[in-house]
Amino acid sequence: MGMPNVAEVASQFIHELDYNNIPEDCINVAKRCFVDGIGVILAGSDEPCAKVCREYALSVGGRTEAAFLGLNSQKVPVQLAALVNGTAGHALDWDDTALSKEADRSVLLHPTMQPLAALLALGERYPASGKDLLTAFVAGFEVSCKIAEAIDPSHFSQGRGFHTSGTIGIFGATVAAAKYLKLPPVQIRNALGLAASMSAGIGGNHGTMGKPLHMGRSAENGIVAAKLASLGMDARPEVLEGTRGFFHCFGGGFNPDKIFGRFGNPFAIIEPGVCIKPYPCGVVGHAGMDAMKHLVTTHDVKPEDVASVKVFTGTNVLPPGPLRFSFAGTALEGKFCVQFQMASMIVRRKAGMKEFTDKFVQSPEIVQMQPKIETSVDPAIEALGKATIRFDIEMSLNDGRTISQTSAEHYRGGPENPLTRDSLVDKFLDASQNVLAASQGHEAVALIESLDRLDNATDLIKIITCARRPVEIVNSERIKKVRAPLK
Repeated sequence: MGMPNVAEVASQFIHELDYNNIPEDCINVAKRCFVDGIGVILAGSDEPCAKVCREYALSVGGRTEAAFLGLNSQKVPVQLAALVNGTAGHALDWDDTALSKEADRSVLLHPTMQPLAALLALGERYPASGKDLLTAFVAGFEVSCKIAEAIDPSHFSQGRGFHTSGTIGIFGATVAAAKYLKLPPVQIRNALGLAASMSAGIGGNHGTMGKPLHMGRSAENGIVAAKLASLGMDARPEVLEGTRGFFHCFGGGFNPDKIFGRFGNPFAIIEPGVCIKPYPCGVVGHAGMDAMKHLVTTHDVKPEDVASVKVFTGTNVLPPGPLRFSFAGTALEGKFCVQFQMASMIVRRKAGMKEFTDKFVQSPEIVQMQPKIETSVDPAIEALGKATIRFDIEMSLNDGRTISQTSAEHYRGGPENPLTRDSLVDKFLDASQNVLAASQGHEAVALIESLDRLDNATDLIKIITCARRPVEIVNSERIKKVRAPLK
């Protein structure tokens, strides 16, 4: 008897997945992903790439089915709403990340934005319960992460250079859409096959608007794949693992032991888990940024005190890893540049939305500081494997002293050191401040925390697709009534 088809096994798992059989800790993390994901969509909704996608969606026209998030929200066809929201959600590179615990790979993908953007659009067009949204989200998160864990690591960096959030993220959106639309197994299988042919995204567009577009296109195409399958379009059952299939074409192969018998065993949202980012940039740099902040704060280092800095890390950070720029000239480049990230910590001791702007990146103090920072791959760190992110920092001061700092074992925001609820809510309020009044932001968080108790999730969607930022205070009693703090 031959090996079963990946798409068939996955489609059966997706079809049979029931909210009541999802562990409580998975649901709690899923709600955190909703809070974080919606917040960063709102934060990115006014970014240039999101504006371009809005203009494109409105120029296409069509049915007014679902709204894109943010100010001046308008309704467009459901798949175009997913395109706009998905792109906005990755515009600042502030959305969460799943990192592998295997030595042969580091970042799996950004797992939340593709299924979330698809579901927010579908949830408005086809209203359903909060439990339905959460179940579909967990399914999408699960399948995309398992595919990312199974594909040969050459897909990521060893010569191929695909951007997994685009190439594999489409499966998360497709699965979420298919589950939410309650497709039968054969149609789910066909939707996965169609998604394999619609997969796209290359790392060469990091540092440009093309990178967040990968996320938007994944969300859009996930809905399209599910809807085409629901109308009868088919695909080969073995299209993922077969000859000329997805794994062969995109990775040169896959490890069946990492996918067969693994769906929901354990759920990827718990193991390896998810990193909710404290900084709006590539996650592999966060440990180093925290280390630099600790160094300059502990020793009260001023920018004018710094003579030079040496930063040692691995190739899961530096080229061929994602932080490939040695000097940032724009905010988008700064998201993938260790020199800028360290310079920001030295100059301002923080790196938030106000730092990741062209104005700050191009400021004299940053332009002068970046060349003082030298990065190199440390063989000892490299030997730890791609799953270990470590930074060793040596700073030479103008007074002749040398001070040093090693990054923490568990990076902040990761599964072993998650953001507190208060920190997560603060991030949401910060991210949404240009769209929502603070009171409205609190209400949105309360509704997300109570998704499993909402018969109809459109109340949440109405808040986050507002036409203008309100100044009035929303009903505080309603907030108290629906609030159920995340665990």
